Amino acid sequence: MSSDFEGYEQDFAVLTAEITSKIARVPRLPPDEKKQMVANVEKQLEEARELLEQMDLEVREIPPQSRGMYSNRMRSYKQEMGKLETDFKRSRIAYSDEVRNELLGDAGNSSENQRAHLLDNTERLERSSRRLEAGYQIAVETEQIGQEMLENLSHDREKIQRARDRLRDADANLGKSSRILTGMLRSGHSQINLVMKISYFLQVWENRPCKGK
Repeated sequence: MSSDFEGYEQDFAVLTAEITSKIARVPRLPPDEKKQMVANVEKQLEEARELLEQMDLEVREIPPQSRGMYSNRMRSYKQEMGKLETDFKRSRIAYSDEVRNELLGDAGNSSENQRAHLLDNTERLERSSRRLEAGYQIAVETEQIGQEMLENLSHDREKIQRARDRLRDADANLGKSSRILTGMLRSGHSQINLVMKISYFLQVWENRPCKGK
């Protein structure tokens, strides 16, 4: 399990390093090369998202007592992914504006404020999305822990019920044994009384006065 996760981590680190390098190169490339580079970065970003999904699935399979460390690493990777997407959007918007400016000349410069406003809104949306995703992850982990606790409680309840059944059986056996012993004691007392009566009768018989004497 952990070896698969670490393998995905290594692939993610290599891929994000390549994406970062390419995003930084986009503004300095000629138009034809920029278009090709943008398409290449989009493809690699999709690969990075798939790696994150695989890593997330691996984390969910880890026992809750060992999951905390991996969950923290996942949050860090998702934040890194969000930053890459933001940087790429900025680079792509700059690239689009550059192409438009080449076509429109000075008229394209009037969109500067709109672009800044768009970037600001995009960043706010991405931050909200990351917070929602983090909250969802916490909710999933909490639900899994609660389910495991319920399963443990159910198992303990079954153990307690079996122990009660054994105690009930033992109590019934003790009651039966007590009745048998009581019966035996009564029978013994009856036999002792009978022996004592017989002994008394024999003694009286032996000590009776003889008429011939």
